[in-house]
Amino acid sequence: MNIHLEQIDPYRWLIPRTGNMRVPGIVFSSKDLIGTLAEDPCLIQVANVAMLPGILEASLAMPDIHWGYGFPIGGVAAFDSDEGIVSPGGVGYDINCGCRLLATDFTVSDVAGAVQDMINALFAGIAAGVGSKGSIRLSKAELAAVAVEGAAWAVKKGLGSPEDLEYTEDHGTMPGADPSLLSDRAVKRGLDQLGSLGSGNHFIEVQAVDALYDLDAAQAFGLWEGQVTILIHSGSRGFGHQICDDFLKEMTSRAGRSGLGFDLPDRQLACAPVKSDQGRRYLSAMACAANYAWANRQVLMHRTREILAATLGVQNRPGSFKLIYDISHNIAKKETHKVNGRNRVSYVHRKGATRSLPPGHPSLPSRYSGAGQPVLIPGDMGTESYVMAGAQRAMDLSFGSCCHGAGRILSRTQAVKRARGRSIRSELKLSGIVARSHGKRTLEEEMPEAYKNISQVVEIVHETGLGRKVARLRPLGVIKG
Repeated sequence: MNIHLEQIDPYRWLIPRTGNMRVPGIVFSSKDLIGTLAEDPCLIQVANVAMLPGILEASLAMPDIHWGYGFPIGGVAAFDSDEGIVSPGGVGYDINCGCRLLATDFTVSDVAGAVQDMINALFAGIAAGVGSKGSIRLSKAELAAVAVEGAAWAVKKGLGSPEDLEYTEDHGTMPGADPSLLSDRAVKRGLDQLGSLGSGNHFIEVQAVDALYDLDAAQAFGLWEGQVTILIHSGSRGFGHQICDDFLKEMTSRAGRSGLGFDLPDRQLACAPVKSDQGRRYLSAMACAANYAWANRQVLMHRTREILAATLGVQNRPGSFKLIYDISHNIAKKETHKVNGRNRVSYVHRKGATRSLPPGHPSLPSRYSGAGQPVLIPGDMGTESYVMAGAQRAMDLSFGSCCHGAGRILSRTQAVKRARGRSIRSELKLSGIVARSHGKRTLEEEMPEAYKNISQVVEIVHETGLGRKVARLRPLGVIKG
């Protein structure tokens, strides 16, 4: 399929309806970044998603878009709650992968001689890497409780405070979870991975606030220039992966016309009607994984607080590590949005995309009502991350959605080839960044050159009004899986 693009305005591009597309595609990008997609099949995936039943308004692509399984990473699509579908490929294997940002009461000068010690302590104390075991071993009954209660389970166990839940998307719990639907394999994988970081692009990063763009929002979020922050990126680990895999296999076996009543443009888009038994079961199992991920990030945050408090000698100083917000960027959620002038209930699939709620939205903590939702957009490990604030324009243009990061431009294999003969760790050190990884090739796979320019991505978001720039965070040190 040849993809034809028509420029709508400086930062939006239209994929017109052709063939079996039910709606057009819209890509949020710039002239510079749209050129990086020439060899990437992700635009074909945007068009393929537009062919699915019940899709509303448009198949959307955020500026960090790149190829994914079925749906592109950076893809957003809303499906009617009566006539639409739900697709595991539209959520991803790492269900409720997400980020949480902690604000500390330390300045950069306070930790100037301690960053190496902080990274070493986190590296030693946080389980990470492929197949890594978490800090908590669960019984089957405990796993079922985690799958239903999410982050609240961890808080009840003393691994955090009730205030943490207030600053977690959906208070860290997705309703409708049913652990009885989980396979034995999924249960087995979930028993020993809670409190583990995982591999690939998952990380814990020590950062410094080095620029503020919106002083009022920064004050509401508790951010100030020169402040040390901690960003955690992880998800539902092997538990979520197995749930996705189980339902993909089940749905793929019915992917022909006889099963669904329409032809799939790509078998990776295997799906089920939202109102079908299969669709309902997937959503309930997905909620189990989402809750596991929220509990996992809560446990990771608690361990991070303990480790850094001990390293910096502030065990008796409460409030040194406050949660600013936790957001998901791989999930399908039932939401109401205005489409063609009327409210429509839909299942919004965000795969590599975050929620971006505007000021005054009822789902926000009261402290953020005037500023909007904190939107966390990490860069690569060699460049800055950004904190943005949700904006009304996102509700109008993207079902309240925003990008989730920089977005890859090199595959992991390509990145390793590009890094041959180099020491990425040494290069980062020369830039003032301490980096440690558990995987032998992780730093090469995740090298800065493997990603788009985060500042360009954020500028598109800011200029289109999907979010407002609030703060820029410079990396000081990072641990990777």
